[in-house]
Amino acid sequence: MAGVPSGAGLRGGESSIWSRDFGLFFGARAVAKLGDTMLPVALAAGLLRHGHGAGAVGLAMAATTVCFAGLVIFGGVFADRFSTRLLMIGADLVRLGAQALAAVIFFTGHVVLWQICAIGAVNGAAAALFQPGVASTVPRLAADVQKANGAIRVAESTASLAGPAAAGVLVGLASPGAVFAAHAATYGVSALCLLLLRLPPPRAGSQPHSEGFRADLVQGWREFRARTWLWGVIAVYSVLMITTIGPTVPLVATLVVQDHGSGAYGLVNSALGAGTVIGGLIALRLRPRRMLRAGSFALVANCAFPVSVGAGLDVPLMAAGAAVAGAGASFWGVMWATSVQTQVPPDVLNRIHAYDVAGSLAMLPVGQALAGPAASAFGAEAVLITGGAMTVVVVLALLSVPAIRGLVRADAHTGPPATSGQGKAPGPGPASGHGSERGPVARPRAHTRTSDLKRD
Repeated sequence: MAGVPSGAGLRGGESSIWSRDFGLFFGARAVAKLGDTMLPVALAAGLLRHGHGAGAVGLAMAATTVCFAGLVIFGGVFADRFSTRLLMIGADLVRLGAQALAAVIFFTGHVVLWQICAIGAVNGAAAALFQPGVASTVPRLAADVQKANGAIRVAESTASLAGPAAAGVLVGLASPGAVFAAHAATYGVSALCLLLLRLPPPRAGSQPHSEGFRADLVQGWREFRARTWLWGVIAVYSVLMITTIGPTVPLVATLVVQDHGSGAYGLVNSALGAGTVIGGLIALRLRPRRMLRAGSFALVANCAFPVSVGAGLDVPLMAAGAAVAGAGASFWGVMWATSVQTQVPPDVLNRIHAYDVAGSLAMLPVGQALAGPAASAFGAEAVLITGGAMTVVVVLALLSVPAIRGLVRADAHTGPPATSGQGKAPGPGPASGHGSERGPVARPRAHTRTSDLKRD
């Protein structure tokens, strides 16, 4: 729905989100996710086939993650200063070239680890430029931001199911180089979709005033810090990253493969992916007034996966636990993304989303790194069960913060935005233009010529 203000979605899903431009963006996200989930299979098969060990695979993946997490905040500043669409197209083209080069390396058989890590670092840097623009693009394309996020989550979850399977077939029938070539092609398709995309003009007052790169970076941090519900969720969620999400992937893989074989691990992962699809579908229908409170209750389901594996349950029960966890985490993800996209002013949304992504990712490698020592000291089963218990602790912590549990969805507001850091509904009056709680540092400003560069 072109030109509809952020947060102005119609209640109850009364209007379809589908339009030519949203369909193009939807396709770009789905095909890119398909390629991204093919990459781990290609890296593992390719590096192991050419004499490298599991440590090399982890190093290559870490090169991408570190560059992405380290640069995404700067990407948020660029996205608020310039055209988000052009930045995303440029990032896709860079990744297309990088993955095409990786395909050539694996096709020729001259695989050098530092070269693969360098390509991974380039991919991470490009992703850091791409990701912040996603947050501001969704509300510009769809009147119903929650429904749009739910649809994209379903598409990405479905792609996550298909990606590893497709990569495995390509490796078996051709070679790891073919997977890298296919991955490069997905970025080409994404770039084409974004090239054909036509974003509606930014609303008056939504373009950022710029006083220089450093000042923009500092302003983004001030805006982030001014919203208690925002930084509160990130702070609490980092505990979940360390204690539950980080250790779950390596420890579940180890226990399930050792006790039941790789086929069972594949089944459990498929169930997890199916659960995320279900969670996205539920998020298309349920429209809670207090989105973060509802999402927090759903997040409790995340404990089912590590607990079912840690308790040594049979494969069908572990798969059921994975599906339940996937559904809960997916529903929470839609509630969180929609809250950020509709409660934050458009002129700082990309920067705040970048701080959100960076803060969410920062503790993940810590949890992964601590998984091995913790399992050696206490046993993998105990670590997973503790991770499940910590999920409940994290949810209780989220619900204990009034600004988080009380945040009212933007399209339920009936007056001027609430003060910074509070989730209270405002008093009677006309609906808010973008349903955001601006806080004391976000006030109307005059615009400079720098904002003229932000044309989509």
